[in-house]
Amino acid sequence: MKTVKNKMHARSAALLLTLEDRLNCILFGWVVIASLAACLRLAIGPVGGPAGFEAMLPYFLLILAPFASTLIALRWFADGEDLPQPTTRLAVLGRWEKVDKATAQAHPLYGTSGIMVSLLVGMMLNVPFRALEYWAALPAISGNVPAWLSTLHMMMSFDVVVFCSLYMIAFVAALRRVPLFPRLLVAIWVVDVGTQLFIAKMVVSTDGLPTTVASALHGLLEGNIKKVLVSVALWLPYLLVSDRVNVTYRHRVAA
Repeated sequence: MKTVKNKMHARSAALLLTLEDRLNCILFGWVVIASLAACLRLAIGPVGGPAGFEAMLPYFLLILAPFASTLIALRWFADGEDLPQPTTRLAVLGRWEKVDKATAQAHPLYGTSGIMVSLLVGMMLNVPFRALEYWAALPAISGNVPAWLSTLHMMMSFDVVVFCSLYMIAFVAALRRVPLFPRLLVAIWVVDVGTQLFIAKMVVSTDGLPTTVASALHGLLEGNIKKVLVSVALWLPYLLVSDRVNVTYRHRVAA
């Protein structure tokens, strides 16, 4: 059992090292692959006329936003683990003893290896999966299109651009061991679910929305909400009671 545990820890440490050392390559790969996917989607032909600036803009933003937000977050959180701890604790489950930064950093569980790597990878993979769903669900639009389609496209474009960016900011915060990372991720989850509900309300109330489109949109938004709730169910308990999370982000150990 101990040998298996050691092997799993070694693999997670190797994966973490890859994420840290090759993050620039990963970002460059995202730009290249996402650009090719966007070109392919535009080549199918936008609704309303030939591809113009308004058809290309959402794809450009979707490609650029996660890339730029990651670079900005790397600058913001360059000294992430040295940032001050919050004065008020929201995670109150369990019995914990506060330790100073030096003691926390010397702890064998300090860092983002182990199960934390799975959370890091999950946040990163959320970006391409969400982008693919967006490209698959919505056609590019250009020229004169119905009001319901314009509203739908604007809201869904806003959603995918903003949350792909936010999840990458959370990824960097976790990677740089920023003390506020757990509550940042929880806040993103809450806003994500709220945004899906808001989009559903706004688009469904748009005059002229075809029934088939409304049904498909309902399925897409419901799927997005379910994925967030599954993430919450899987990771919120871990963020609250994990020894690794507590020593790394909260500088406290089990009492």
